[in-house]
Amino acid sequence: MKPYAALAGRVRQAMIDLKRVVDRAEELLEKANRTGDDGYLDGAALNLHGFCAGAERIFEDIARNIDDNVPSGPEWHRDLLLQMSATIDDVRPAIINSDTRYCLDEYRGFRHVVRNVYTFNLRPSRLNELIQDLRNCYESLVKEIEVFLEFLDDILQTND
Repeated sequence: MKPYAALAGRVRQAMIDLKRVVDRAEELLEKANRTGDDGYLDGAALNLHGFCAGAERIFEDIARNIDDNVPSGPEWHRDLLLQMSATIDDVRPAIINSDTRYCLDEYRGFRHVVRNVYTFNLRPSRLNELIQDLRNCYESLVKEIEVFLEFLDDILQTND
């Protein structure tokens, strides 16, 4: 059962890192709004990308170490979110609820845009909207990950 302890440790650290990403995105948006310097928006967009990538790394770790199945193929990012919102009988409860899945899917879609266009083509209004919603999405994810970590702790205690 030690792999579950290692997984729990990695997830806890990743959640700390995600908080830093959220804080930075908000800080950069505030600087962009205060100064009018859209260069700060580029940094904010990068942090939104990092938020999505960080959540995805957590989910991949869970899929690999608990589910024994990491989605593949052209829609693997979407499939991973769906997998994390599903209960897997006799394996684990759902990691996230459908509201959090929808929220994270917004950032997944935005990440695709960041990867495929020049930052000067990003819409500032969309960045503002995503960053204003980011803290709520993150806090929902935190609550749901904490429940999952309790699930792992229960497994570890049961098997000690």
